[in-house]
Order: sequence, then structure tokens, then C-alpha cells
Amino acid sequence: MPLPARPAASLILLLAMGAGLAVACLYYSQPLLGVLATDLHESAVRVGWVPTLTQLGYALGILFLNPLGDRFDRQRIILLKAFFLVLALLGAACADSLESLWVASLCIGVTATLAQDIVPAAATLAPESERGKIVGFVMTGLLLGILLSRVVSGLVAESLGWRAMFVVAALLISALALAIWLRLPRFTPTSDASYGAILVSLFDLVKKYPLLRQAAWTQGLLSMAFSAFWSNLAVMLHAKPFYLGSAIAGSFGLAGAAGALAAPIAGHLADRHGPLYVVRIGAGLTAAFFALMCLGTCLPPVYQLASIVLGAIGFDLGVQMSLIANQTTVYSIDPRARSRLNSVLFVGMFLGMSTGAALGSLLLVKGGWFALTAGGMLVACLAFGISKKAN
Repeated sequence: MPLPARPAASLILLLAMGAGLAVACLYYSQPLLGVLATDLHESAVRVGWVPTLTQLGYALGILFLNPLGDRFDRQRIILLKAFFLVLALLGAACADSLESLWVASLCIGVTATLAQDIVPAAATLAPESERGKIVGFVMTGLLLGILLSRVVSGLVAESLGWRAMFVVAALLISALALAIWLRLPRFTPTSDASYGAILVSLFDLVKKYPLLRQAAWTQGLLSMAFSAFWSNLAVMLHAKPFYLGSAIAGSFGLAGAAGALAAPIAGHLADRHGPLYVVRIGAGLTAAFFALMCLGTCLPPVYQLASIVLGAIGFDLGVQMSLIANQTTVYSIDPRARSRLNSVLFVGMFLGMSTGAALGSLLLVKGGWFALTAGGMLVACLAFGISKKAN
């Protein structure tokens, strides 16, 4: 099927929804961690490996699978990943031990990378004059999926139990796969290199382009802070002095969803001042709002909660602004290697997320919320420093 000169608005909406539904699968577990620890009789540190393995799986999938988007038809890749994602979600729903949930979580991460096949697909479908607008719209869907997933997960788990959330997710991905099969056109590969050559070319791209290295490092560090917060928020709120359930923990995603508004703002600023300028703003906002939450630990519980809400709005805005700016940089490097360039950026991002989830759990156990938020502030400051370096 030939690619249309200009994709229909309904197809772009489908891609935005698809990216959001796929990436949401990475985050459904986060508001459930407090409930999981109680239900499975496990410690917070061991349960914290659930989001860690999910993010690690995502990084591995992006590294080893997503470069194939330059070699094979992206439509088929998306459909295959959707099929195995449904199986992984059902495996999580049926998990009878924490170890089996770990395995399912890793598989969810690997297969949910179909979200990162959808974004380059949108860039390929879009005419040159509207590429930024269309990619920005699809990325808004992806970012909303990240943040609203926590709200949905908390509400579903509160009403039907944590296993029901994974069943609902499997049904949603099944519906998405059907829609993709019916609506998304086939794609002509842009490379005929072997799988091994494609993987080797990732290292060549990293070596060749300083801007790619800088984008991967800055986004990886900011994502470390992002994941440390969201992966451990439910555990912190579940304990003394708050004793709040999964629905309340998930509702904090509504505050973070304001970060999705950064997509058009970041694009406008990047056009006027350059992407690195936007990355610095994003890193600065992230550091400032983590500092606010760190100071909030000295306040009574009600004011501490207020600082967390403000912090979630502010640092999510900063992280998402940085992401849009870094993607703008990466997609402009070499149009023939968009899937591979995207892979390098998102491997850095999700390695940061998996590291942040694990370190955040450790910091929370050893030093409480103060240590976790102080750590987030420090890595955001490091990202700001890297963004200031000359290329």
C-alpha cells in the first residue's frame, strides 16, 4: 500500500493514541507498588524491581529491536510487538509470585517498545512541511500515556484489584493492534544492511555525532530523576504518615500530565532559540522543583503533599521540554537513520529510568523522601552542566 502524501487526521490520532497506550504499559505498576508489597508479602526494595525491570526491558528492546525499523516494514514490527505485549500483560495478571511478575515486567518492557516504532512511522508518513507538527502531536499522546497511566492504574486497582489492570491493558493493546492492522499502511525499508551491521552502526552514530551523545546523556540523567520519583511515590504515600491508597497515588499523574503541555512550548522555543536552550530550561526546572520537594520534607504532612503536587507539575514540565528538544536535535541529524538515532536517544533515556527506579528505592529505604528528592536535584544539575558544554 503506498504511503499517502498527507495522512488523514484520524490516522494521526490513531498513532498518538497507540503511542500513549503502548508506553502506558510501562507505568501501570507504579501506583500499585504499595499494594503489591502487601499482597505478595514482599519488601519495598524487592517490589521496586518491578518498574526497574520494566524500564530495563524497554531499554533492551529499543537497543536490539527498534533499529530494525530502518530494515523491515514498521507496520509488521508494530503488530508483532503488540501480539507479544498482550501475552506479557496477561502473564503479569496471572503472576503467582514476585519472581514471575519480574519476568513478565521485563517482557512488557521489551514489547512495549512498539511506541518507539510508532513515532518514526509518524515522521515518515508526514510531509516535510508538517513533520514537526505531526510528530509533536504523536509525542503529546505518548507523554499523556505515560502520566495518565498512573491515574487509570490507581483507580482500576482500587476498584477491581491490581491484576485487573493488566487484563484491561491487554484488551486495550488488542484493540490497538486491530486498528493498526486496518489503518496503518506498509512501510518501505530505508536500509538493506544485515541485523549485525545495523547494530554496529549504532556505535558508529554515537561516535560520529557529539549532539547525539549529549542528547542521550542529558535525557538519561533527567529520566533517572523522573523515574526515581514516580517509581517510589506510591510506596512513600502508602506508608506513615500518609497511609494513602493506590487511587490517590495514581491521581498524582494528573499533576504530572501538565508536562504534556510542554510539547508545543518546547517546539516553539527550539525554533526560536535552538534545542540546547530548551534542554537547559528543562534541566533547570527539574532541579528547581526537586529542590522544592526536598525542602518540603521539613514541613507538616499536608504542606509536604502540596510541595509534591507542585513538584510533579514543575519537574514533569522540565523533563518533557527536554525530551522534545532532544528529539528535535536527533531527528535532524540523518533522516535515513531515524529509527537508529531514536534508539540511541531512548536507550539512554530508559537506562536512566531503570537506574532511577532502583536507586530511588534504595534512597527511599536508606534516607527517606529527603534523600530521594535530593538525589533527583543533583542528577538534574548534572544534566544542566552537560547541556552547557560546547560540542
